[in-house]
Amino acid sequence: MQKRALAIHDVSCEGRCSLTVALPVLSACGIHTAALPTALLSTHTGEFTGYSCLDLTEEMRRILGHWSTLPLAFDGLYSGFLGSFEQIRLVGDVLHTYRRKGGLTLVDPVMADHGRLYATYTNEMAGGMGELCALADVIVPNMTEACILLDKPYVEHPGEAEVKNILEALAARYDCGQVIITGVHQGDELGAAGFRAQDGSFTFAGAPRLPQVFYGTGDVFASAMFAAMLLGKATGEAAQIAVDFTHQAMLRTIENGLPLNYGVAFEQAIPGLVRELGLA
Repeated sequence: MQKRALAIHDVSCEGRCSLTVALPVLSACGIHTAALPTALLSTHTGEFTGYSCLDLTEEMRRILGHWSTLPLAFDGLYSGFLGSFEQIRLVGDVLHTYRRKGGLTLVDPVMADHGRLYATYTNEMAGGMGELCALADVIVPNMTEACILLDKPYVEHPGEAEVKNILEALAARYDCGQVIITGVHQGDELGAAGFRAQDGSFTFAGAPRLPQVFYGTGDVFASAMFAAMLLGKATGEAAQIAVDFTHQAMLRTIENGLPLNYGVAFEQAIPGLVRELGLA
């Protein structure tokens, strides 16, 4: 039976991130994916300036109104960047409506990086993101977002013990079964640290650290991890598959001399992801 998923993210018309990453990655993994767009941006909000941003809250309500008349069901729900504070409650309602027993709900609390909030996010929005995390089976914040969710000062490169404390604190605070923090340094590797509340186990999935600054890698990682978990991979294995996919996308970007601010060349790494998942 083909898996069905709902991806709730913005559309950045240029720059690989959000829905322009999630849809092709999930589709390549054989997952039938519906999209609920939260905002329409001319580019992502990283290195670009002067971008346009259209809040799609009212259009989301119209989309959901129509969907309520259809026999829709999803095996997995995956949310990311939101366009307004009002969308937090709206997306929460969506998660309540469409989550099902045995399904997977993954929340990526996209709102900040490198110690600061994204330009389109307010403190009110950041404070409300915890409401969505409390509805998730899995959350995948980066270290900046993890610190915001815990109301603690940003720690750029915490040690292993501190990372474990943050993971446990997030799981306890939001009653979340599994927490993955991205962008964690461990030796010469960069990757994702995880915690599973059921048995108190910790994991680390890493790849050789590269010196460049990339954009959209969080979406590449989360999309691949969501796909792997939806297809039955355990959390630790799914995280390593997603880290490897993201690392390969970064390498392809460098090898081809592509501008870093337009996102990573994940398209060229998709065949490897498909093989890792046993789909080819």
